Amino acid sequence: MTHNVNPAPPAVRAKALAKCYHLYDRHPDRLKQMLWGHRRRYYREFWALRDVAFDLARGEVLGVIGRNGAGKSTLLQLVCGTLAPTAGELTVNGRVAALLELGAGFNPEFSGRENIYLNASIMGLSKEAIDARCEGIIAFSGIRDFIDQPVKTYSSGMYVRLAFSIAISVEPDILVVDEALSVGDGEFARKSFDRIMTLRDAGKTILFCSHNMYQVEALCNRAIWLEGGQVAEAGAPAAAVVRYNEFLDRLAQSSRQRLTPETPIAAPVGTARIARVMVSADGVSGQHLNVTTGSSAVSITVEFVSDPALPPPTVAVVFTDHESRAVASAGTRNDDIDVPRNADGRGSARIVFERFPLLKGVYWVQVFLMCENAIHIYEHAQMVAQLNVAQRGLEVGIVSLPHRWEFPGGGSR
Repeated sequence: MTHNVNPAPPAVRAKALAKCYHLYDRHPDRLKQMLWGHRRRYYREFWALRDVAFDLARGEVLGVIGRNGAGKSTLLQLVCGTLAPTAGELTVNGRVAALLELGAGFNPEFSGRENIYLNASIMGLSKEAIDARCEGIIAFSGIRDFIDQPVKTYSSGMYVRLAFSIAISVEPDILVVDEALSVGDGEFARKSFDRIMTLRDAGKTILFCSHNMYQVEALCNRAIWLEGGQVAEAGAPAAAVVRYNEFLDRLAQSSRQRLTPETPIAAPVGTARIARVMVSADGVSGQHLNVTTGSSAVSITVEFVSDPALPPPTVAVVFTDHESRAVASAGTRNDDIDVPRNADGRGSARIVFERFPLLKGVYWVQVFLMCENAIHIYEHAQMVAQLNVAQRGLEVGIVSLPHRWEFPGGGSR
């Protein structure tokens, strides 16, 4: 006998989802619309979302990428229930915790402790549940000395620390994250990221919106790219990111501003910083280097400072072309190498390319300092050096691949 087992419904399902805003050129037009709207229209329509469809399965992490104004925040607010759709269907199964506008519901006259109870109750927790979580929220926020002061006296960093700590304590079925990994200083950003990773590993459903493509690829099972309020691409994160980057490349201006990393003296508690990057070709160091394919030795040295209490960081190097497309990379995490450092948290790593394999062209060197799992980025040093690569042969493409020729019956070369 065969038993039909109905699969569990998705955590979030959107069908032909759309959201339209009414834009008025003048304030009196709103009144005219109320009085005589049946005769004519006094507003312009702006469709923030149109015909968006996706299923988010339980335990899945879905990334949402796109430019500012593409409709990402509108989509997240619809899922959270703070906006109502204009058309289509949206079904959400489970308790939702949103990391969107952190602290938007705070009463500035209330103390931090009072706002914990106010916000957590709005999120659906009972007083008994808040009592049980309150100390943990305060400890995670790191502002215990100020918890009984009015939040209007808080700095912006203290404000978002408390708001994040409350939101993450709800133990949601569905977590909606909108650029929340950048809240607070380096130490708290790391703690925030680790907590979200814990929820992901525990099988929570996550809707993750970010401009950081690396984190989208590292965290998500699937991704959707929104452009102009519509889904331009949906599928594997790597494929969606590639299409999105290609789109941005077509929009990019030909001239790009060169950015240089800052050089801090010491690492703040709870994070790591790049102290210096040195790039050399054939023993010559600089920011504009001449390189020959297949013969020049290129080395990149990265010096860093880190909190000794944290696991040693990882280092990655990415080569990008003149349109900022990544053409090659290497990292200590991918190579399964532990980066040594001294008791003060200082260390350095050097990567050497004995016979530089990239073919002729202009390439930029980018450096990343990341956590031990190579997901959370402590610092990104952009365009630290330009490599002007020439070649002797007639090979075409981007890279000279290691190879050999074989002649059956006549040996190989």
